[in-house]
Amino acid sequence: MAGAGDGEGRGRFAGLAVVVVGYGSSGLLSANLAPLTRALPGAVAVVVDNRTTDDERGRMRALAAAEGWVLVEPDDNLGFGPGMNAGAAAALEAGADALLLLNPDATIAPDEVATLLAVVRDDPEALVAPRILRPDGSVWFDGSDLHLGDGRISATRKRAELGVRDAELWLSGACLLLSTALWERVGGFGDGYFLYWEDVELSYRARRAGARVLVVPSATAVHAEGGTQGAGHERSGEAKSETYYYFNIRNRLVFAARNLDSSSVRRWRRASLPIAYEVLLQGGRRQFLRPVVPLRAAFRGVRDGLRLSRRR
Repeated sequence: MAGAGDGEGRGRFAGLAVVVVGYGSSGLLSANLAPLTRALPGAVAVVVDNRTTDDERGRMRALAAAEGWVLVEPDDNLGFGPGMNAGAAAALEAGADALLLLNPDATIAPDEVATLLAVVRDDPEALVAPRILRPDGSVWFDGSDLHLGDGRISATRKRAELGVRDAELWLSGACLLLSTALWERVGGFGDGYFLYWEDVELSYRARRAGARVLVVPSATAVHAEGGTQGAGHERSGEAKSETYYYFNIRNRLVFAARNLDSSSVRRWRRASLPIAYEVLLQGGRRQFLRPVVPLRAAFRGVRDGLRLSRRR
């Protein structure tokens, strides 16, 4: 990687691979990833360029060559989880023993990376994430709960307020760090999600493999949510994309079918309509002035989720 520094810095980050999945993201990666990787001597950067246009592929090739990144070039748009799996495979081939999974629209300082990496070096069975802030300093993520009873999602900090009991912490895929040994043992991200819920499943399966799943509050990243074009990432409280609604609603039931017993799957299926409505509300009430797009996406998500969960 370009920007190798002194021996101390090289030792601190040696074996780390930063893995990013882009979709029309050359501008974001130039602004966000390039400064980071220059400051992580000894690390490797792997960028998966989910295909958009020939011009964008050319820009990504030029940027990767200039920065010394490993570029993975799928012929199609693989989505987030399968794209990360492809990037992690390239990182393993390059000899990485730890993976920092990062969104193109997320930034994290080298010292924050070092804090996360130190936790994983001390305990290779840990899956860790930082607190993630919005650019205005408000909290975007500091832990999320999966309600095992019906598949609802809520912020961990609201456990007492909501009286949550049967819930498990899961970590956002916007910024995650883990050992390659744990990644391989868990099997990476599950197939069949494309976008959303693959990070919920990774956290769930890591815990069942004996891993610790934790937010490291002393480490902080920033997520300019909505920067990743075409991937369904928008700001909380603003209208979301059809992609966001569809995959969030559908993949909840995909997760249930892949991971839970039949009685739990039935409970989750029965809760599909009210939870779909809760997902729609994440885009704010203003969108219901023109409700066709969100309602169509929600209907398709419920329909396909019920169909897919019935097959398993």
